[in-house]
Amino acid sequence: MKHLRILKYVDEVARSGSIRKAAELLNVTASAVNRRIMDLEEELGAELFERRPRGVRLTAAGEVFVNYLRVQTGDVERMKSQLEDLKGMRRGTVRIACSQALALDFLPREIGEFRKQHRYVEFEIKVLDHEQSIAALAAYEVDLTLVFRPPFLANFQPLMTVEQDLVAVMSSKHPLAAQRTVRLSDCAAYPVALPDLSIGGRQVLEEACSRSGIAFDIAAESNSFEMLRGLVLHANLVSFQIRIGTLTNRNKLGLVTRQIDGRDVPRSNLILGQLRARNLPVPAAVFAERLKRSLAAFKTAKA
Repeated sequence: MKHLRILKYVDEVARSGSIRKAAELLNVTASAVNRRIMDLEEELGAELFERRPRGVRLTAAGEVFVNYLRVQTGDVERMKSQLEDLKGMRRGTVRIACSQALALDFLPREIGEFRKQHRYVEFEIKVLDHEQSIAALAAYEVDLTLVFRPPFLANFQPLMTVEQDLVAVMSSKHPLAAQRTVRLSDCAAYPVALPDLSIGGRQVLEEACSRSGIAFDIAAESNSFEMLRGLVLHANLVSFQIRIGTLTNRNKLGLVTRQIDGRDVPRSNLILGQLRARNLPVPAAVFAERLKRSLAAFKTAKA
């Protein structure tokens, strides 16, 4: 696998935009990285990088080559995991990007259950907004995404789709906690803590408020769901999240969720997906099957 080293050099230089930075990350000298890349360019008969005063940039040939090597790297990882599988070791790495809503409970619980049977499998998890998640998938930085309202990507292949309600989150002591269902107009009567505009749930709210003319009394905004939960608890604010990302109403924190009237906010999709025609490494493929079953169970329970 020694030939893979130069491919890793090229990939890291492309990601960092600098031979020096890539060399630091790879723990080798910049001259060694540059020399190996120049040898490869000579072998290919094309320059892969445009050398600039401050860093490097991929040429058109470089774009083609980097896309090719990322596909090949993914296939190599699948091959290596299959070899390990034949040994009965079940080793490998699952690389997944997820929305913040999945980071508190759902995905950690799924990983915990999976590792009870496959304890040699490691996980690399990126918690990103939906656009960043799809970008990471397209760049072969992750094998799977589990995100709310992913943007369009031509070669994105959904594996499982689950409709999600947006719910109101509040302290059990909040006045709205006495209601089983709330309207957005009810929530607008109290100060709220909202996710920032990069979050899919906030975008759903903005669309709903634009149609209804409702204006919130926004006390705080954050790109962190952990911060929003803290504001709900300590500042007695109302916030919003998709159903799968919430805690049960009997949680120790004292948080409760209340259904928002379906006339106010439409459902949107939570989607598990991969790149089309991508051969997933064995651990990622097995974990994807587990997630599909759990999401199907969630869908059935909700129905």
